Amino acid sequence: MRLFPALALAVVLPVLSAAAGETPWQEVAPGVSVRLISAGAPDADGRAWVALEIDMPDNTKTYWKVPGESGLPAQLDFSGIAGHEVHWPYPIRDELDGLVDYVYFGHTVLPIALDVGSEAVTISLEATLGICSDICVPAQAALTLPARGEASDEANALRIRQALANVPIEWEEGPEPAGAIHLADDGSGILVEIDSAVIDPASVIVAGDLDDPVFGAPQKSPQPNLVLLPIVGKTDNSALDGLEVELSFMTPTGAYEVSRTIESGTDANVDALAQ
Repeated sequence: MRLFPALALAVVLPVLSAAAGETPWQEVAPGVSVRLISAGAPDADGRAWVALEIDMPDNTKTYWKVPGESGLPAQLDFSGIAGHEVHWPYPIRDELDGLVDYVYFGHTVLPIALDVGSEAVTISLEATLGICSDICVPAQAALTLPARGEASDEANALRIRQALANVPIEWEEGPEPAGAIHLADDGSGILVEIDSAVIDPASVIVAGDLDDPVFGAPQKSPQPNLVLLPIVGKTDNSALDGLEVELSFMTPTGAYEVSRTIESGTDANVDALAQ
């Protein structure tokens, strides 16, 4: 049974009687503002939950951790913080003018876990985001928020829990519904084995690091347990053998993510399915 992050955080988020709050909204582009919100004081292990909240019109977008062919990757610099991890909600695949990007439209919350230690610290974030409507601009903001204080704000903790409920989590439901990923023999794309009774084939996203190739939308296959994702843009496809990627997908119980390594060539079973 899937344990939704919204429920899990009732345990792992700091008690709300401790510090919480937010920065003032900061306009970074016409009609677009950002702020930093906090769920409360750090827990006993020195971990604090915050989020970058982005208020945008419904037709305006910003980019996922792997922005795609034309997007600008987010740059989040937390000075004085030992470490941080952005928990990226499942994105939208945006295909415009022949280019494939992975984006968020409209109001967006990006949850972030911070290692702040046991001492009182001030959270300072310098953020650069790609913001696109009719035109695309790099938007910058500098935001500062105490990690500890006296005020509490249940609304901010709820916003973070709701965003975390849309973040793909590791599959722990039994046998994984996603199989191997093979490089197509002609090098034009990758073949992903899936259990279509569990995974929505149209939801499959394969992504590596920022410098890795971008994979497009899954193509329909005559076989329900195989999808083809084309490689978009110019790349040395021969270098994909052994590339480690994350496979994200939607199921009736939410978004999940598994790690895979792309294998060159196809075995006889996959060859038969691809015909």
